[in-house]
Amino acid sequence: MRGIVKTFPGVRALDGVDLDVRPGEVHCLLGQNGAGKSTLIKVLAGAHQPDEGTVHWQGTPVRLPHPLAAVKQGIATIYQELDLVDGLSVAENIFLGHEPATAGFARRGDARRAAAKLLARLGHPEIEPGTPVSSLSAAGQQIVSMARALSHDVRLIVMDEPSAVLDQSEVARLFTVIRELTAQDVAVVYISHRLAEIREIGDRVTVLKDGRTVAAGLPAKTTPTSELIQLMTGRDIEYAFPTRPAPATSGEPVLEVAGLGLRGVFRDVSLTVHPGEVVGLAGLVGSGRSEVLETIFGARRASAGTVTVAGRRLRPGSVRAAVAAGVGLCPEERKSQGLLLDESVYRNISVAALGRFARGGFLNGAGERRAAAEHAESLDIRPAGVERVVRTLSGGNQQKVVLARWLLRRCRVLLLDEPTRGVDVGARSEIYALIQRLAAEGVAVVLVSSEVPEVLGLADRVLVLREGHVAHTGPAHEIDEHRVLDLVMEDAR
Repeated sequence: MRGIVKTFPGVRALDGVDLDVRPGEVHCLLGQNGAGKSTLIKVLAGAHQPDEGTVHWQGTPVRLPHPLAAVKQGIATIYQELDLVDGLSVAENIFLGHEPATAGFARRGDARRAAAKLLARLGHPEIEPGTPVSSLSAAGQQIVSMARALSHDVRLIVMDEPSAVLDQSEVARLFTVIRELTAQDVAVVYISHRLAEIREIGDRVTVLKDGRTVAAGLPAKTTPTSELIQLMTGRDIEYAFPTRPAPATSGEPVLEVAGLGLRGVFRDVSLTVHPGEVVGLAGLVGSGRSEVLETIFGARRASAGTVTVAGRRLRPGSVRAAVAAGVGLCPEERKSQGLLLDESVYRNISVAALGRFARGGFLNGAGERRAAAEHAESLDIRPAGVERVVRTLSGGNQQKVVLARWLLRRCRVLLLDEPTRGVDVGARSEIYALIQRLAAEGVAVVLVSSEVPEVLGLADRVLVLREGHVAHTGPAHEIDEHRVLDLVMEDAR
């Protein structure tokens, strides 16, 4: 791949990326969240079309207009966010799109037998080919996704964080399969944040940073960890964060989380947030950071621990109780989790506070629109006009709508999960200023971001999560980006 450029509205995800992979090698792709890794492999998989650049496959320029074209070339991709079909069986998922058939009739028995062989090869003969894939654990579904990739006649397999949901023995079996593949001259592109894995299985490393290739073809086993981290954290742009006085933390905390746990995801998370304080959660995808916010908000039912807001203990697993206590959540996936896309801007803003506009069982629509318009204007939501459908707004303005919802609700605690994901530079700076403004007004803020400088630039205190537990907690000014990355990765030095 040469000079690959891919732009989305407001974001240049890839800015001239190069990648070359040799037969029979494990080529590791390294970079922070947001560096462009996922976009690059979607270009390779035919899911995205590059704006510029070329792809050469076995020495010949190729165009991959859709994923099936990539599969026909011998390129299979295992995504971090699995794309299995819940309503189908294991065998049906493995052979989806290339089912064994004769004269147009599916040979289901052959499919089940072939699926069983693939699952046994992956070390999981206990997974029944006829089982609905929705009944499997996350690790089981990952194994099925791998089996589907192996069901094709592949020459290159892309694996995006394949070990994130696997235990040690499953990772060891995965590495055995990878070595079997490379012995047959199959190439593997392996994406992982775990440097110990890269040392063990990788041959060469390419590092991406801010959509660019900053290093290519480094030896995986001998390049120092400090050099890899330096390559990932080197910055060409400065992040400007509004300055404000340190919050007063001598009074009673507004949010207290004690020993919070969610079985199989995270454990023993404790934190306190005082009025006007911003606490940041740093960690890799899969570390449990988003799930911590969702559990505090009651969207997930905690298996251990307590959440207390202003001295009032919240009922576990109750969003209603959290909202009533003054807790608001801006979720990571705003389109699927935070917005009513086909509703108006004003209804999206007012939806958490409709009781304020109800009189005798009737909704005061004029008052609802007026209050929503005030907040839309204060946040400069564009285009103006709260009657328009929220789906028509840009990502940054959609994020402002979610924030306006909790401003109207006058929440005491604001939980922000990736508040600037997918927004342009102008909207980003406005959101930074809004977070600081809310804190100055006494709102307690808990912030999750994949961008470590964002966490360190906005937060007063930082908790670093690694694989479901708190690896560090302390003032933000006492830790830097390099140290955070050191903490969240398994140190291979």
